[in-house]
Amino acid sequence: MSVIAALKRTIGPCTLALALGSFSLPALAIVEEITAVFRPDPSNPMSNKFTNTTPQSGLCPWHVPARCEAVNTFSIRNSAFRANSAGPIPAYPDDPRKSAYFKVPSAFRDLQVTHRGTGRVETVQMRMAGIGGRWNAPVSAWTTTDSNWNRYWYGAPPPCMPINYIAAGVNFALFFWIVPENAGACSVTNGYAIERMSYTTLEYGYELKTPNPLGMDAGVYEGSITYSMGPGGDVDFGDAMIPDENTLTFNFTLSVEHNLKVDLPPGGNRVELLPEGGWQAWLNRGRQPSRLFRDQTFVISASGRFKMTLECGLAIGNTCGLRNGTGDEVPLQVGVTLPFGLNDQHEQPVNKVPLRLDGVDTELFQPQFYVNNRPGNLHFEVEKDDVKQMLEQPGSTYFGVVTVVWDSEV
Repeated sequence: MSVIAALKRTIGPCTLALALGSFSLPALAIVEEITAVFRPDPSNPMSNKFTNTTPQSGLCPWHVPARCEAVNTFSIRNSAFRANSAGPIPAYPDDPRKSAYFKVPSAFRDLQVTHRGTGRVETVQMRMAGIGGRWNAPVSAWTTTDSNWNRYWYGAPPPCMPINYIAAGVNFALFFWIVPENAGACSVTNGYAIERMSYTTLEYGYELKTPNPLGMDAGVYEGSITYSMGPGGDVDFGDAMIPDENTLTFNFTLSVEHNLKVDLPPGGNRVELLPEGGWQAWLNRGRQPSRLFRDQTFVISASGRFKMTLECGLAIGNTCGLRNGTGDEVPLQVGVTLPFGLNDQHEQPVNKVPLRLDGVDTELFQPQFYVNNRPGNLHFEVEKDDVKQMLEQPGSTYFGVVTVVWDSEV
């Protein structure tokens, strides 16, 4: 007697993108677009991070990339920014806010990004991690020595940290300072009176903490964060320097491109159920087999969440069935074992979990890391009591069609 079940598999489509769209903004604003992407990397499957794809500019990419990379900081230079002194700046002012003063939101702040299709929300964290630009002043400001004016622009006043770079002329300098997390203001006190001063570029570094992309949906997410600028604002240049703009907005576009791929070996879609040791061993022993079964190996790659469902050519109760030529029917039990790194919704390994028509217990599987080309098993079994029924029709062949679906639309 031979018992044969046919297997075919379908895989749901899987794409994931996270993006920030356009926003209604007030006048006098600076707007920056931040982009990042996650693509599973077979050469580095344990990496579950977004890659920042925002075009960088300024000191970090152009002059000191290794220094910025060491502190996980990216920089953007905005050449349209302008700030001008509110009036003459006296020598040795009694308040650092009356000189060259910089305070930025260096603590991480949460911003929500929303999936464009499903409305699901994730949290991104951002902080400003660097500040710089170009200052312009009369020659006397740059040549001041008793206040170490030039040394501080090069080395950075505490709590800011230097990148040890400055490009300067007799009346201007380009600078950039690293701002540690939760740092206060950084300021330079002038030792000579300055008739006027201006900033004609703004350069800022930023640091991001992004969600774990393995737990995110396929699709597009949108969100933004806005900082106020000016005296007492989030980005504060003190009382001496007044920026033309009053807000700084970051619009985020984070793209995730998940991979879900399942392959069967050649002939793996045709499954023959046998007793333990094969039919000949059963005939030699003359005893009823305790079960008919087959474990069919498949290979899976997965970087995102998915579910598994069962479809049957013949349904019996909550599972599929097999039928012989005379119309006798028996249920077929189907289960799945997934490779290490793919857990169920309770964060438990998946070992011979039943696949049922109602989908219970297979509604969510989630990777702990990118699982790339790892073997799993589908388990097909006719149980003992049902085998007994089949053996009442010796020489009969039972057939059935089972469709197992790996679906990324969770």
